[in-house]
Amino acid sequence: MQGPELLSPAFDAEAGIAAINYGADAVYIGAPEFSARKAANSNIAAIERLVKYAHAYRAKVYVALNTILTDEEIKRACGIAWQCYEAGVDALIIQDMGLLEMDLPPIPLFASTQTTPLTWEKVQFLEKVGFQRVILGRELSLDEIKEIRSHTAVDLEFFVHGALCVSYSGQCYLSYVSGGRSGNRGECAQPCRLPYSLLDSRGKAILRNRHLLSLKDLNLAASLAQLADAGISSFKIEGRLKDIDYVKNITAFYRQQLDRLFAQRGWKKPSSGQVQFHFQPDPEKSFNRGFSSYFLYERQRGIASLDTPKSIGKKIGKVKEVKKEYFLADLAETVSNGDGLCFFDEQGRLQGMRINRAEGNKLFPARWVALSPGTVLYRNADHAFEKMLRQDKTSRKVQVDFLLRESGENILLEATDEDSYHVEVSAPCKKESPRAGETSFQIIHEALSRTGHTMFAPRSIRICHGTQAFLPVSLINHLRREALSKLQSLRLSSYLRHEVKIIPNDFPYPAAKIDYSANVMNHYAENFYRRHGVKDIEPALERQHEFSGKAVMTMRYCLLYELGYCKKKKKLLFHEPLFLSDGRHTYRLEFDCHRCVMKVVYL
Repeated sequence: MQGPELLSPAFDAEAGIAAINYGADAVYIGAPEFSARKAANSNIAAIERLVKYAHAYRAKVYVALNTILTDEEIKRACGIAWQCYEAGVDALIIQDMGLLEMDLPPIPLFASTQTTPLTWEKVQFLEKVGFQRVILGRELSLDEIKEIRSHTAVDLEFFVHGALCVSYSGQCYLSYVSGGRSGNRGECAQPCRLPYSLLDSRGKAILRNRHLLSLKDLNLAASLAQLADAGISSFKIEGRLKDIDYVKNITAFYRQQLDRLFAQRGWKKPSSGQVQFHFQPDPEKSFNRGFSSYFLYERQRGIASLDTPKSIGKKIGKVKEVKKEYFLADLAETVSNGDGLCFFDEQGRLQGMRINRAEGNKLFPARWVALSPGTVLYRNADHAFEKMLRQDKTSRKVQVDFLLRESGENILLEATDEDSYHVEVSAPCKKESPRAGETSFQIIHEALSRTGHTMFAPRSIRICHGTQAFLPVSLINHLRREALSKLQSLRLSSYLRHEVKIIPNDFPYPAAKIDYSANVMNHYAENFYRRHGVKDIEPALERQHEFSGKAVMTMRYCLLYELGYCKKKKKLLFHEPLFLSDGRHTYRLEFDCHRCVMKVVYL
């Protein structure tokens, strides 16, 4: 049985190649235009280079073409879809339903999480109209995922690691109404990470200047088996804007987690090659705001990073004693020169310092900061770990079996890889006498083992030439290089890409009326929904000019619950309605306690 796919992000082709090397079964990368991370778009040449590298390992490449589009843009987007198809891309991730009305290439389509797939009815609809995979909303619980799986057969993808959007994906308009940059158009300014004050209806401040909408990061490493059992076929790491070291570390960590699970279950990996790690991955040593399992098991407090939206890194100890130029600390890990440490001061503000010199538990900061005994220390820049990642020799190798034998006057080398691809190469053989102290077997075995910087590593070597005559090392090297080159070419040329053509139908949409949250930006999307039975269609908020009274965020996260003021459990002592203010804009909060949903409403 084939196990779930590990899907890693790629800011560019180099990050995508690193993800493959560190164990990803697939990577996702931005299109030249119209990806939901405009700062991480990639050109077709880079995408094609990544595709060729990935396909050699039987890994896949998905391209994000997932913004909503104007009538003029959608034609360009269709052209980009064809370019991606011709470059060998395995699937497109899209949000705009108008694309299903276009003449798209026969390439699988994945429904972006920005289509807000939170119910089995919505997922079933996406499946019926032709999507091969649905990327589920991060807010879903394990039971909700199981319910979706019980009603559908489509591939289900789920985020297991990385930053969390506080609003339902696709239903966040805060960046657009506050600054003209739409998340659904790939330009989110992340206003959710800003400090806000919580006010009651009389203007009294309940909390001031806290990061009330900033969530901790997701980490579901402990839940991979349960997610697989619930029906998830692809585990996704968030982070197309993250650097290459982040991609290496987090991909390696989840590869190791999955390898253990696969060994227990007897599952086969979706891609080829074994990763040979030369370091111990640790998610806490990469960018993180602290971790939670979000809503996978139950609603819980402590999922927000109220004090800072920045990375705090890994907790490593406490301040023990403060001296004039240094301080002593009880440390769980070794601190190195150049490390970045941070801590929360008495006002709850994040403070940072660079360590100029470390002598055991005696630490000399580059500049003096106010510390006191008992202060908890975090390391958000691990100099030794970062240096090790940059110099790391981790590699991914496809196992190959060699058989060397005579064939008439020629010597013949057979190479068969772990996926049963087989090649043969031969050359005329002029035998020589062995040198003193050497046997032909030893020399040949050593020469065939030198796979070097290729994608292959020898699993077994059989030498059946039937003679003790010495074969020149130059000949063996030539045969090995030719065989491995031929084998790699065979792997690429024989790669079978799944192709599927969308056939329009009229399967009914779950609702007869849709509002702006359906993000209908163009006439093609409008035609799509009308064909599927929708009678009343409100245009996307990005096509409107008046936002008063509109919910610009809809979320399962509840600020009252996070702060310990759940109205289901206790009477609220504040005068409602409540408001959020960033100093420039004020928004009203609405609480649907029956559904446990909070909305941020534009005034």
